Amino acid sequence: MAKLLDKQRYKCALGAMQTVQAIERALPILHSGPGCAQKLSESVGSSGYFSPNIFPCTSINEKDVVFGGVKKLDSTIENALKVIDADLYVVLTGCIPEIVGDDSGEVVSRYEDAEKPVIYAPTAGFKGNNYKGHEQVIDAIIDQYLSKSDKKQKGLVNIWADVPYQDLFWLGNLRELEKLVSELGLIPNTIFGFKRGIENIRKIPEAEFNLLVSPWVGLGNVKKMERKFGTPYLHYPTLPIGAAETSKFLREVGKFAGVAEEKVEEVIKKHEDYYYYLIERYADLFLENRVINKQFTVVADAQYTLSITKFLANDLGLIPAKQFIVDDTPASYRDKIKEEFKNLNYGVEAEVSFDTDGYKIHEEIKNHDYHGYPLVLGGYYEKEVTENLKGNFLNIAYPVQDKVVFDDSYVGYTGGIRLIEDIYTVAVSRFN
Repeated sequence: MAKLLDKQRYKCALGAMQTVQAIERALPILHSGPGCAQKLSESVGSSGYFSPNIFPCTSINEKDVVFGGVKKLDSTIENALKVIDADLYVVLTGCIPEIVGDDSGEVVSRYEDAEKPVIYAPTAGFKGNNYKGHEQVIDAIIDQYLSKSDKKQKGLVNIWADVPYQDLFWLGNLRELEKLVSELGLIPNTIFGFKRGIENIRKIPEAEFNLLVSPWVGLGNVKKMERKFGTPYLHYPTLPIGAAETSKFLREVGKFAGVAEEKVEEVIKKHEDYYYYLIERYADLFLENRVINKQFTVVADAQYTLSITKFLANDLGLIPAKQFIVDDTPASYRDKIKEEFKNLNYGVEAEVSFDTDGYKIHEEIKNHDYHGYPLVLGGYYEKEVTENLKGNFLNIAYPVQDKVVFDDSYVGYTGGIRLIEDIYTVAVSRFN
């Protein structure tokens, strides 16, 4: 019997067009029905040099279902190369061409000698969501554009985190990760955002190692680069937020990269001194039980549910109620992620549920006794249920409808302070 999925938090794999869009001067070419770009784009922050409104699209119809759409795809690529000035063209396929069996890869192969690179990623919606589509785009770059390099640049580190645009804070988070890695004397290399683009993509095989900061998204990509380029990788599953996790992160990266321990500890001390200076100034606020209750729930993708749970438990001493991961994490990754929720300070453990049904999640939140005001951090869908419980709500994950973020970040020591500000601003405002 068919089931109704309420309030899902992801898009179909073709949503990977936003991964392409996050690469400066990279252009998605959609082999799909009309309207996909409009439906899958974000209404805020998704314009720029190329916006979804001008992505080339084959706009296939009933005739193409019968006779195939490869000719239309060929002409769309040809004309895109003529009239749109991009550095990288990425063909993405929707459901219809994949169902009828269009050989999109063969069409793209005809352009291997084009002046600009043209690559292809199969991103049909029935093959997965946009988290998997993101990985497909990175795989396409690895397989179809990059080659193994004999040159290795000392200290160069490729940094990979979660999915651009799906994560509201993607740009600021990447920039903050770059800053932290730079302070260790390493050279960060990322491919998303301002002035990163094609030149940084070309450097990928030259890196000494890949740094993946994500519970699961991108793990297949870095393993593929290890096989193809011989590039080792460090998988750090928790996005570092606040002092406890960021200091641990810097020590792990420093150890893997062979950075002198004294150097690492010097960087950590500088940041921790200021971080705890700020915390001490507001100790009375944190200890005032009328302001915020001790129990919290996070409803987000694996990246934010894990990282914010660790931050609130380890840095602020709050007690986790049940946590919810809503990105449809593949089953093969779930046990390891669950173990991370047991790896909190002072022997604290958090129960976590992998669920994509908003109705079920909201019922569990409503039926849990938070012993006072609940603190719920999640998508905008959680706002109403939290308000009905007279709780404190902060919109930190998709969908985001109550804030605009340019390049803000929750990563690192500074990001932890920003998150505390946001949480307690919500909490104290209830008494005004």
